[in-house]
Amino acid sequence: MKRDRIEGGIRHLRGRAKTAVGAVAGRPLPQVEGAIDQMAGAAQYAYGEARDTAEGLRRDGERLVTEARTRGRDLAEDLGSRGRHYRDEALHRGRAVARRAEDNKTATLLLVAAAAFSLGWLTRRVG
Repeated sequence: MKRDRIEGGIRHLRGRAKTAVGAVAGRPLPQVEGAIDQMAGAAQYAYGEARDTAEGLRRDGERLVTEARTRGRDLAEDLGSRGRHYRDEALHRGRAVARRAEDNKTATLLLVAAAAFSLGWLTRRVG
C-alpha cells in the first residue's frame, strides 16, 4: 500500500538521522537504533511496493478474465449466428433441389439412372 511505502520511507529517513546524530555525538546506542530503524523502514517500504505490485497484477488479471469472457461470448454468438445462417442456406438449397427434381421427374430419373450405370461400370471387375 502507499501508506506502507510512505511510512517505511519516513522511518528509514528518521533512522538515518538518528544514526548521523549518534555518530556526531559519539554515542553508539543511537547509531545502532538508527540502523535498526533504517532496516525496518526499508523492509516496510519494500513490503508496500510488493503489495502494490500484487494488487496491480490482481487488477490486471481480473481485467484479462473479463475481456476473455466478453470475447468468448462474442465469438460464441458469432459462430452460432453463422451456423444458423449455413443451416438455413442448406435447407433452402435442399428444398430448391427437391422442388426441381419433383418438377422434372423424367430428367431426374434419367440422371439417377446414368449415375448408377456409371458408378457400376467404374466399379466393375475386369477379368
